[in-house]
Amino acid sequence: MTDLADFAARLTALTDGRASTPRVKEGVMTLALDVGGLSPEKRDGLAAAIREGGLTVVGVSDVRIAMTAERRPLRIIAVASGKGGVGKSTLSANLAVALHRLGHRVGLVDADIYGPSQARLMGSEDQKPQAREKKLIPVTGTLGIPMLSMAHLVEPGKALAWRGPMVGNALSQLIDADWGETELLVVDMPPGTGDIQLTMVQKHKPAGAVIVSTPQDLALIDATRAVSLFNQAGVPLIGLVENMAGYACPHCGEVSDPFGVGGAEAVAGEMTMPFLGRVPLAIDIRRRSDAGDPPAAGEGEHADIFRAIAQKVADWFA
Repeated sequence: MTDLADFAARLTALTDGRASTPRVKEGVMTLALDVGGLSPEKRDGLAAAIREGGLTVVGVSDVRIAMTAERRPLRIIAVASGKGGVGKSTLSANLAVALHRLGHRVGLVDADIYGPSQARLMGSEDQKPQAREKKLIPVTGTLGIPMLSMAHLVEPGKALAWRGPMVGNALSQLIDADWGETELLVVDMPPGTGDIQLTMVQKHKPAGAVIVSTPQDLALIDATRAVSLFNQAGVPLIGLVENMAGYACPHCGEVSDPFGVGGAEAVAGEMTMPFLGRVPLAIDIRRRSDAGDPPAAGEGEHADIFRAIAQKVADWFA
């Protein structure tokens, strides 16, 4: 038999914080359990485990569980860079997929209003979102991940000649959509520190930011500007990813470093921010991403790289 305090401590770990503090009166233990987003099997199994554990508490003869569907707050992960061409969109797509495979309820927003690419990367180019009560309903990308992009709303190849206020309104429509049970929202930011970035940090306040850079000095100079923007806005920095870090020749296997090596890790150390990992310059990543089949959705060396980065991001939220 155990006492109530010991059971309450075990309950937090067992339910991942979904259960309220248990109370006992006249032999009956009562508690509330948030079952939002759980499958019926997971919900019933969790309730059974709670009842079994509750009955081991001294003086408890019955366990009553009130199940609720409280929605947890949406936490935004801004994936940003100071300049274009560093592979930020590919990293965003693979990060979302890897987080999903780790068991997190993830959504994806393509905030690059002028140059959206996530619909291609996530294999959802032919889908159009519906609306309910003036909110967009996300379409389904790779592995069933909910997502939204301007590519789902405008004709393919059409240029958007919009000024700042219109771009900000478009971003808000994507962010404020009906995300259902999504808990982590990966937002692929456009390069730079302009209107969209200001709207994001001022209105939507990301829970944290991931900075992407290649190892070369020019990209790192711009990456530090992105870091500065998030620091000024009070947005915590989850860490820095070094992309296009090394190219392995498919014929001889020799690794070369066309963009340099280690630069992003060195900058992360100088700025006292976590270094999340390196992603190589690999033809397989490019081919699979262009085909709407991000490497993180499969197995192998590249999937493992993205999974390791996603795990560090998930640990940061824990």
